[in-house]
Amino acid sequence: MQADTPPTFFPNASHWVVNGLQINANQHGPSSNDNGWERLMENTAPNALHDSEHRFDQPKCDEDTRVEVIQELMGWIQDRESPQRLLCMTGAAGSGKSALQQTVAELCSGKGILASTFFFSSTDSTRNTVSALIPTIAYQIGSNNFTFREAISVAVTKDPLIFKKSLRTQMNKLIVDPIENLTQAISKPELLAIPYAILIDGLDECADEERQAELLSTIDECLLQNEALPFRVFIASRPEWAIRSALEDTGYLHQKAYHVQLSDQYDASNQTNVPANRQSGGRCPSVVDI
Repeated sequence: MQADTPPTFFPNASHWVVNGLQINANQHGPSSNDNGWERLMENTAPNALHDSEHRFDQPKCDEDTRVEVIQELMGWIQDRESPQRLLCMTGAAGSGKSALQQTVAELCSGKGILASTFFFSSTDSTRNTVSALIPTIAYQIGSNNFTFREAISVAVTKDPLIFKKSLRTQMNKLIVDPIENLTQAISKPELLAIPYAILIDGLDECADEERQAELLSTIDECLLQNEALPFRVFIASRPEWAIRSALEDTGYLHQKAYHVQLSDQYDASNQTNVPANRQSGGRCPSVVDI
Protein backbone atom coordinates (compact mmCIF):
# COMPACT_ATOMS: atom_id res chain seq x y z
CA MET A 1 0.00 0.00 0.00
CA GLN A 2 1.47 3.38 -1.03
CA ALA A 3 1.57 6.24 1.40
CA ASP A 4 -0.63 9.20 0.61
CA THR A 5 1.26 12.04 -1.08
CA PRO A 6 0.63 15.55 0.15
CA PRO A 7 -1.53 17.73 -2.11
CA THR A 8 0.17 20.24 -4.38
CA PHE A 9 -0.95 23.56 -5.79
CA PHE A 10 -0.21 22.46 -9.40
CA PRO A 11 -0.78 18.65 -9.66
CA ASN A 12 -0.54 18.44 -13.48
CA ALA A 13 2.32 20.88 -14.05
CA SER A 14 5.89 19.92 -15.01
CA HIS A 15 9.16 21.72 -15.71
CA TRP A 16 7.88 24.95 -14.18
CA VAL A 17 9.93 27.82 -12.74
CA VAL A 18 9.04 30.36 -10.06
CA ASN A 19 10.51 33.82 -10.63
CA GLY A 20 10.75 36.67 -8.15
CA LEU A 21 10.04 34.57 -5.05
CA GLN A 22 10.81 36.52 -1.87
CA ILE A 23 10.68 35.21 1.67
CA ASN A 24 10.73 37.59 4.61
CA ALA A 25 12.36 35.69 7.43
CA ASN A 26 11.98 38.57 9.88
CA GLN A 27 8.26 39.10 9.66
CA HIS A 28 7.48 37.09 12.79
CA GLY A 29 10.06 38.61 15.09
CA PRO A 30 12.58 41.43 15.60
CA SER A 31 15.80 41.44 13.59
CA SER A 32 19.21 41.19 15.20
CA ASN A 33 19.81 44.80 14.18
CA ASP A 34 16.76 45.88 16.19
CA ASN A 35 18.33 44.10 19.14
CA GLY A 36 21.48 46.11 18.56
CA TRP A 37 19.52 49.36 18.74
CA GLU A 38 17.78 48.22 21.91
CA ARG A 39 21.16 47.37 23.46
CA LEU A 40 22.40 50.85 22.55
CA MET A 41 19.38 52.44 24.24
CA GLU A 42 20.09 50.47 27.41
CA ASN A 43 23.48 52.19 27.62
CA THR A 44 22.28 55.77 27.15
CA ALA A 45 21.61 58.46 29.75
CA PRO A 46 18.13 59.92 29.08
CA ASN A 47 18.57 62.36 31.97
CA ALA A 48 21.38 64.07 30.04
CA LEU A 49 19.16 65.24 27.18
CA HIS A 50 18.35 68.95 26.99
CA ASP A 51 14.62 68.16 26.97
CA SER A 52 14.67 65.37 29.55
CA GLU A 53 11.81 65.21 32.03
CA HIS A 54 14.46 65.06 34.78
CA ARG A 55 15.67 68.52 33.74
CA PHE A 56 12.21 70.12 33.71
CA ASP A 57 13.42 73.13 35.73
CA GLN A 58 16.70 73.59 33.88
CA PRO A 59 18.24 77.09 33.93
CA LYS A 60 18.02 79.12 30.76
CA CYS A 61 18.46 82.72 29.84
CA ASP A 62 15.71 85.27 30.41
CA GLU A 63 14.38 87.07 27.37
CA ASP A 64 16.47 90.00 26.11
CA THR A 65 19.53 89.15 28.23
CA ARG A 66 22.90 87.65 27.26
CA VAL A 67 22.06 88.56 23.66
CA GLU A 68 25.65 89.34 22.66
CA VAL A 69 27.15 86.07 23.82
CA ILE A 70 24.26 84.01 22.41
CA GLN A 71 24.70 85.71 19.05
CA GLU A 72 28.39 84.85 19.11
CA LEU A 73 27.72 81.21 20.01
CA MET A 74 25.01 80.77 17.39
CA GLY A 75 27.09 82.59 14.81
CA TRP A 76 29.96 80.16 15.34
CA ILE A 77 27.68 77.11 15.22
CA GLN A 78 26.08 78.18 11.95
CA ASP A 79 29.35 79.17 10.25
CA ARG A 80 29.99 75.92 8.39
CA GLU A 81 33.06 77.44 6.67
CA SER A 82 34.96 78.15 9.89
CA PRO A 83 38.05 75.93 10.17
CA GLN A 84 37.61 75.61 13.92
CA ARG A 85 34.97 72.94 14.57
CA LEU A 86 35.28 72.95 18.37
CA LEU A 87 33.99 75.73 20.60
CA CYS A 88 34.97 75.70 24.27
CA MET A 89 33.16 78.04 26.64
CA THR A 90 34.73 78.31 30.08
CA GLY A 91 33.67 80.22 33.16
CA ALA A 92 33.42 80.01 36.91
CA ALA A 93 30.48 78.54 38.79
CA GLY A 94 27.43 80.78 38.42
CA SER A 95 28.63 82.42 35.20
CA GLY A 96 25.67 81.02 33.27
CA LYS A 97 27.30 78.24 31.25
CA SER A 98 24.47 75.71 31.60
CA ALA A 99 21.84 78.38 31.01
CA LEU A 100 23.59 79.39 27.80
CA GLN A 101 23.94 75.77 26.69
CA GLN A 102 20.24 75.15 27.30
CA THR A 103 19.27 78.26 25.36
CA VAL A 104 21.60 77.39 22.47
CA ALA A 105 20.26 73.81 22.44
CA GLU A 106 16.69 75.07 22.11
CA LEU A 107 17.69 77.51 19.36
CA CYS A 108 19.55 74.79 17.44
CA SER A 109 16.62 72.42 17.86
CA GLY A 110 14.26 75.05 16.48
CA LYS A 111 16.51 75.51 13.44
CA GLY A 112 16.78 71.76 12.82
CA ILE A 113 20.57 71.66 13.30
CA LEU A 114 20.79 70.01 16.74
CA ALA A 115 22.45 66.60 16.46
CA SER A 116 22.74 65.82 20.17
CA THR A 117 23.13 67.16 23.69
CA PHE A 118 24.66 65.78 26.86
CA PHE A 119 24.39 67.64 30.17
CA PHE A 120 26.74 66.25 32.81
CA SER A 121 25.68 66.46 36.46
CA SER A 122 27.85 65.54 39.43
CA THR A 123 24.74 64.69 41.49
CA ASP A 124 23.21 62.26 38.97
CA SER A 125 24.94 58.88 38.79
CA THR A 126 23.59 58.26 35.27
CA ARG A 127 25.40 61.30 33.86
CA ASN A 128 28.40 62.07 36.08
CA THR A 129 30.79 59.87 34.07
CA VAL A 130 31.66 59.59 30.38
CA SER A 131 30.39 55.99 30.18
CA ALA A 132 27.04 56.83 28.59
CA LEU A 133 28.07 59.91 26.60
CA ILE A 134 28.93 58.39 23.22
CA PRO A 135 25.97 55.93 23.18
CA THR A 136 23.69 58.87 24.05
CA ILE A 137 25.09 60.98 21.22
CA ALA A 138 24.81 58.06 18.79
CA TYR A 139 21.21 57.44 19.87
CA GLN A 140 20.17 61.03 19.16
CA ILE A 141 21.86 61.14 15.76
CA GLY A 142 20.39 57.75 14.83
CA SER A 143 16.92 58.83 15.90
CA ASN A 144 17.00 61.48 13.18
CA ASN A 145 18.39 59.31 10.38
CA PHE A 146 17.24 55.76 9.66
CA THR A 147 20.32 54.81 7.61
CA PHE A 148 22.62 55.99 10.41
CA ARG A 149 20.50 54.12 12.94
CA GLU A 150 20.83 50.88 10.96
CA ALA A 151 24.61 51.27 10.77
CA ILE A 152 24.82 51.81 14.54
CA SER A 153 22.61 48.79 15.17
CA VAL A 154 24.83 46.60 13.00
CA ALA A 155 27.94 47.81 14.85
CA VAL A 156 26.44 46.93 18.25
CA THR A 157 25.22 43.55 16.99
CA LYS A 158 28.72 42.73 15.75
CA ASP A 159 30.34 43.82 19.01
CA PRO A 160 27.99 43.64 22.02
CA LEU A 161 30.89 44.62 24.30
CA ILE A 162 31.46 47.91 22.48
CA PHE A 163 30.19 49.86 25.51
CA LYS A 164 33.02 48.46 27.64
CA LYS A 165 35.72 49.62 25.26
CA SER A 166 37.71 52.86 25.09
CA LEU A 167 36.03 56.13 24.19
CA ARG A 168 38.07 56.23 21.00
CA THR A 169 36.79 52.81 19.91
CA GLN A 170 33.21 53.72 20.78
CA MET A 171 33.43 57.02 18.90
CA ASN A 172 34.82 55.34 15.80
CA LYS A 173 32.42 52.38 15.76
CA LEU A 174 29.22 54.16 16.82
CA ILE A 175 29.61 57.56 15.17
CA VAL A 176 32.53 57.99 12.77
CA ASP A 177 32.22 54.75 10.78
CA PRO A 178 28.42 55.02 10.34
CA ILE A 179 28.72 58.63 9.17
CA GLU A 180 31.53 57.77 6.75
CA ASN A 181 29.39 54.96 5.33
CA LEU A 182 26.49 57.38 5.04
CA THR A 183 28.60 59.92 3.13
CA GLN A 184 29.20 57.31 0.43
CA ALA A 185 25.47 56.83 -0.06
CA ILE A 186 24.27 60.44 -0.14
CA SER A 187 25.25 63.67 -1.88
CA LYS A 188 27.17 66.49 -0.22
CA PRO A 189 24.07 68.72 0.05
CA GLU A 190 22.25 65.85 1.78
CA LEU A 191 25.19 65.41 4.16
CA LEU A 192 25.18 69.12 5.00
CA ALA A 193 21.45 68.90 5.73
CA ILE A 194 22.04 66.41 8.56
CA PRO A 195 21.79 68.00 12.05
CA TYR A 196 25.38 68.71 13.04
CA ALA A 197 25.58 70.59 16.37
CA ILE A 198 26.85 68.44 19.26
CA LEU A 199 26.51 70.18 22.65
CA ILE A 200 28.21 68.94 25.82
CA ASP A 201 27.66 70.83 29.05
CA GLY A 202 29.45 70.62 32.40
CA LEU A 203 32.54 68.63 31.44
CA ASP A 204 33.98 69.54 34.86
CA GLU A 205 31.09 67.64 36.50
CA CYS A 206 32.41 64.38 35.06
CA ALA A 207 33.85 62.58 38.09
CA ASP A 208 37.31 61.65 36.78
CA GLU A 209 39.65 64.30 35.36
CA GLU A 210 41.58 61.66 33.45
CA ARG A 211 38.35 60.65 31.72
CA GLN A 212 37.63 64.31 30.95
CA ALA A 213 41.02 64.48 29.26
CA GLU A 214 40.35 61.23 27.41
CA LEU A 215 37.08 62.62 26.07
CA LEU A 216 38.73 65.79 24.80
CA SER A 217 41.51 63.86 23.05
CA THR A 218 38.92 61.48 21.56
CA ILE A 219 36.92 64.39 20.15
CA ASP A 220 40.12 65.80 18.69
CA GLU A 221 41.36 62.57 17.11
CA CYS A 222 38.04 61.17 15.91
CA LEU A 223 35.99 64.25 15.00
CA LEU A 224 38.21 67.30 14.55
CA GLN A 225 40.94 65.59 12.56
CA ASN A 226 38.41 64.03 10.18
CA GLU A 227 37.39 66.80 7.79
CA ALA A 228 34.80 64.60 6.08
CA LEU A 229 32.52 64.75 9.13
CA PRO A 230 29.86 67.48 9.35
CA PHE A 231 29.85 67.97 13.13
CA ARG A 232 30.58 71.11 15.12
CA VAL A 233 31.12 70.52 18.84
CA PHE A 234 30.31 72.99 21.64
CA ILE A 235 31.66 72.17 25.11
CA ALA A 236 31.04 74.19 28.29
CA SER A 237 33.06 73.70 31.46
CA ARG A 238 34.69 75.35 34.41
CA PRO A 239 38.34 76.04 33.52
CA GLU A 240 39.68 73.01 35.36
CA TRP A 241 42.79 70.97 34.57
CA ALA A 242 41.67 68.83 31.63
CA ILE A 243 40.23 71.58 29.47
CA ARG A 244 42.51 74.34 30.76
CA SER A 245 45.70 72.46 29.88
CA ALA A 246 44.32 71.54 26.45
CA LEU A 247 43.43 75.17 25.64
CA GLU A 248 46.51 76.95 27.00
CA ASP A 249 49.13 78.34 24.60
CA THR A 250 51.06 75.06 24.46
CA GLY A 251 47.94 72.85 24.56
CA TYR A 252 46.94 70.62 21.67
CA LEU A 253 43.53 72.33 21.31
CA HIS A 254 44.83 75.90 21.41
CA GLN A 255 44.78 76.35 17.62
CA LYS A 256 41.84 74.02 16.98
CA ALA A 257 39.28 75.49 19.37
CA TYR A 258 37.31 78.74 19.39
CA HIS A 259 37.47 79.78 23.04
CA VAL A 260 34.86 81.91 24.79
CA GLN A 261 35.79 82.91 28.35
CA LEU A 262 32.75 84.16 30.20
CA SER A 263 34.72 85.69 33.06
CA ASP A 264 36.82 87.81 30.70
CA GLN A 265 34.74 88.47 27.57
CA TYR A 266 31.27 88.46 29.12
CA ASP A 267 30.19 89.29 32.65
CA ALA A 268 27.13 87.26 33.64
CA SER A 269 25.87 89.89 36.05
CA ASN A 270 26.87 93.14 34.35
CA GLN A 271 26.28 93.30 30.59
CA THR A 272 25.21 96.16 28.36
CA ASN A 273 22.56 93.81 26.95
CA VAL A 274 20.90 93.33 30.35
CA PRO A 275 17.97 95.69 30.97
CA ALA A 276 18.62 98.16 33.78
CA ASN A 277 15.87 96.70 35.92
CA ARG A 278 16.97 93.07 35.51
CA GLN A 279 20.03 91.17 36.68
CA SER A 280 20.71 87.88 34.89
CA GLY A 281 23.10 86.39 37.43
CA GLY A 282 23.66 82.77 36.55
CA ARG A 283 20.53 82.68 34.41
CA CYS A 284 20.06 83.82 30.82
CA PRO A 285 17.54 84.11 27.96
CA SER A 286 15.77 82.12 25.38
CA VAL A 287 16.45 84.59 22.62
CA VAL A 288 14.37 84.16 19.46
CA ASP A 289 15.18 85.01 15.82
CA ILE A 290 18.94 85.25 16.16
